[in-house]
Parts: sequence; C-alpha cells; structure tokens
Amino acid sequence: MTRSDSRTDGPKPDAILSTGADAPMSADQEQALRELAKDAREPEAFSRVLTQTEAARRIAVLKAKLKLMSEPPHTA
Repeated sequence: MTRSDSRTDGPKPDAILSTGADAPMSADQEQALRELAKDAREPEAFSRVLTQTEAARRIAVLKAKLKLMSEPPHTA
C-alpha cells in the first residue's frame, strides 16, 4: 500500500513566482508613487522599473512617513 506525499501536491515554486506580483507596477501606482515621493522629499523612492509588489511597499512606506511628518512633534 502506498501513501501519497502531500508535500508534492500543490503549486510548484515556479508557478508561485509567475503570479501578478511580479508584473510591472500599474499606471495608478506609478502616479501615486511619483506624487508621494515628491511630497515626502524622497525622489529616489520613485523608479519606473518596480514590480507591483515593490511599488505597493514603497507607497505604504511613503504614506506612513507623510503621516508622521504631519503630526505635531512630541515634547516633554
């Protein structure tokens, strides 16, 4: 009697890597990233050759930075 190995079932690593996450960033992401990089005074954060995942990560970081910059400084 043979037992099937469940570790061999499911998607292969190459299939996982070929998802939309590796696709170039969308036009909306490009526009948002360009504006956020300018507002955050970090022009080096913008690049036209980012993937959708990389662009989403940079957009989130820049939004967090701008939120922190808009809050009053902490004073003791």
